[in-house]
Amino acid sequence: MGRPKAELKFGANTLLERMVAELRQSFAEIVVVVSPEGPPKAARLGEVRIVRDEREYEGPLRALALGLSAIRNDSAFACACDAPFLRSELASALCAMLARYDAVVPEIAGLLQPLHAVYRKRCIAAIDSIIAAGEARLVQIVQAVSVRKVGEQELRALDPDLLSFMNLNTPEDYQRALRLVSARS
Repeated sequence: MGRPKAELKFGANTLLERMVAELRQSFAEIVVVVSPEGPPKAARLGEVRIVRDEREYEGPLRALALGLSAIRNDSAFACACDAPFLRSELASALCAMLARYDAVVPEIAGLLQPLHAVYRKRCIAAIDSIIAAGEARLVQIVQAVSVRKVGEQELRALDPDLLSFMNLNTPEDYQRALRLVSARS
């Protein structure tokens, strides 16, 4: 992207501020994992707990473990900061599916979405084992814990266009998201 995604502007707010505001509608506790020097300006985020990585670029596995270590509850919805159309209702519904599982992971077009999923705190041990084995891909968590996969049809009942899963990886993705916001206004 060329700059921190969390700081991308979406109207009057940054992408991170927008996502925190959306999640606040369904969740009382919000934990934000950031790089050692990274954003956020906590005052603009309201009541959130900020957890900082020890080193830059440790990846999503370490960030997930840090976030899970910081939560007060038994489980949490985890997502990246680059999903501008995330719907809190969808996140809440995924949490409600946890039941006896360690994690709930959406699957769209055959691709797992482990950065838009629900995890129990006890997944930290599996994450630590995955990291110790030299693995860096978050999707490996699916092999290490009991997972309920949520298919596309079930997800569309909650988010018909699956916009909650749109993430911003390129400047073109960002421009497309801005156009969608503009069209919806």
